[in-house]
Amino acid sequence: MAAAKIKPTPTATAGLRLGLCCQFHEQPIKFRVTTATAMQRLSRRQQLARYAELCAGNAAALLAALQFCAAHRVGSFRILTPIFPVKTHPTVGYRVEELPSAGEIIAQLQRCGEFARAQGLRTGFHPDQFVVLNSPDENIVARSVADLESQAELAEWTNADTINIHGGGAYGDKRTALERFARNLNRLSARARARLTVENDDKTYTPADLLPLCQAEGVPLVYDAHHHRCLPDGLTVEAVTEAARKTWNREPLFHLSSPIEGWTGPKPERHHDYINPKDFPAAWFGWPVTVEIEAKAKELAIARLQADLNL
Repeated sequence: MAAAKIKPTPTATAGLRLGLCCQFHEQPIKFRVTTATAMQRLSRRQQLARYAELCAGNAAALLAALQFCAAHRVGSFRILTPIFPVKTHPTVGYRVEELPSAGEIIAQLQRCGEFARAQGLRTGFHPDQFVVLNSPDENIVARSVADLESQAELAEWTNADTINIHGGGAYGDKRTALERFARNLNRLSARARARLTVENDDKTYTPADLLPLCQAEGVPLVYDAHHHRCLPDGLTVEAVTEAARKTWNREPLFHLSSPIEGWTGPKPERHHDYINPKDFPAAWFGWPVTVEIEAKAKELAIARLQADLNL
């Protein structure tokens, strides 16, 4: 992978937007979750009251997170997936409209979206690894579609333009699995389909695997440079960057992280607390792009990288 020079010129970094993912390392901004097991101990009335408390608190925390990003030149925020905890669970899940003070909660999320729009902040979602559109198990696909629809509802309120997932499993036949992925896109609503993106991973699907799907189905590719280096496919970072850019009808979104034990360490897929600026691809400079920073030190990692890249 091509290495970037430290301290690139302001012209080179024009249009570069760094994104914070979900949580904070030092800032007292917290998102609260719960489990289905905990909620099963409560009556339905108690469940809904507890969910309302958690969701209202998370909506307030989201506004605080966006305010932090605006104040510290962080251009994007990935919203914590369970900001509405356990929402799609088959036995203790809920519709937002069931919650006490649902209107106030929705209004607060809409204020978050309005603030993000006014400040030029980008927001998005990254559902967990259990959201799999290409599973041969119909139950898994149905639950995945339900999760994506739930994220799409939240995305409308928060002005989020991406719901990013991985390709899923290979199930012994990548071609058939990706064909199944393409077919299941038709099960999504327009608002979910318009926001859906797919990311290369470090175990199964490379950019070379996913680009034909993205090009055929109009699904933008979220290019993860770390994953690509862990699972190479013969394509250069420059070639993938250019091909991935062409799959987007808006500003591209890419991912960046560094290995905690270095590229020669035993598990290079594990993320470091910070980003080594040499891992920032030179091909990502000079044009508008959002780069989500997947580093354990969160806002501290972004602040250091801002200094390293002369932002």
